[in-house]
Amino acid sequence: MYNQNPFIFLFIRVFSKLDWVLMGALMVLMGLGAMTLYSASTENAGMIERQMIHFIAAFLVMLLFAQLPSGFLQHTAIWVYGAGLLVLVLVLVIGTTGKGAQRWLDLGVIRFQPSEIMKLAVPLMVARYFSDRVLPPRFIDIFIASFLVVIPVLLIAKQPDLGTSLLVASAGFFVIFFAGISWKWIFSIIVSAMIAAPLLFFYGMHDYQRQRVLTLFDPASDRLGSGYHILQSMIAIGSGGRDGKGWLDGDQSRLNFLPERHTDFIFAVFGEEFGFTGNLLLLALYLFIIYRAMYLASKAKDTFSRLLGGSLALTFFIYLFVNTGMVSGILPVVGVPLPLVSYGGTSMVTLMAAFGLLMGLRDKGRQYD
Repeated sequence: MYNQNPFIFLFIRVFSKLDWVLMGALMVLMGLGAMTLYSASTENAGMIERQMIHFIAAFLVMLLFAQLPSGFLQHTAIWVYGAGLLVLVLVLVIGTTGKGAQRWLDLGVIRFQPSEIMKLAVPLMVARYFSDRVLPPRFIDIFIASFLVVIPVLLIAKQPDLGTSLLVASAGFFVIFFAGISWKWIFSIIVSAMIAAPLLFFYGMHDYQRQRVLTLFDPASDRLGSGYHILQSMIAIGSGGRDGKGWLDGDQSRLNFLPERHTDFIFAVFGEEFGFTGNLLLLALYLFIIYRAMYLASKAKDTFSRLLGGSLALTFFIYLFVNTGMVSGILPVVGVPLPLVSYGGTSMVTLMAAFGLLMGLRDKGRQYD
């Protein structure tokens, strides 16, 4: 019957690519995000409508990316990576400046942030590089793969955009980690990073970035300046107690004490309204999504798919770790949204595209002709 009706056949084929366990968890997370955003925006219906549009666009992108076979991704990885590098260079030359950073390209019809492309392009390219090499990798292969990661990271940091550069670096180096890099090299990288940290702090960071690091250790030293965000966030989370104040009843957010409450600091809104118990349940949902994503990656049938899938899953974890860490005062403020909960379309579309790729990679070894 299905073969006689091509529309039904196409519908079933398209949606059969989805993993409905992961899809269900993502929908629950988005629902919680919309509910929290409604409170954080002081019941701004217009913002919720725009976020719903972001949801729909992200779902369609995820559906599209889930259809892409691994062979096609391998064939196009170098072109996607090269195009991403080109637009990053264009951003530095003719990019649009906003809030002191030059991160956007304005094409008239659309204004977008090219660094988002590299969150997918970098792990694609590094996985492609390792896919036809003997694993565990040799030193020269690790060096070349690291070079492929570092170049776009430096271009993004130049904008400056420390948060996105951190996410792109994580996505690339997770591929190297899954390729089988030895713990000796991991330890060497950690020691080298520790040695280089002072040089990066004094010579590689902008003044406001250095101030964010210093504020982390003593936010009370500038209560109304650089420490204001962290202090108000910790007050909001702490005031939620065990069970929270209840939905729509958060004082810190609804009385405008908490800055960026609908974007980077929305976790503090959730913590104030639903308390420690709510935070634990939200984190449990995130961890289930990460577990399911890692499970799907482990079921991929080829090296490229496993490397790429594992990287995408753990990059989602980095989103979560960095956002909750900065909101709770254990990491510097770097402008990373709470994944699929914070307001905004660009990050949401990128994340759902990644989940679409991950779902498509489990497709029992199909090849691109």
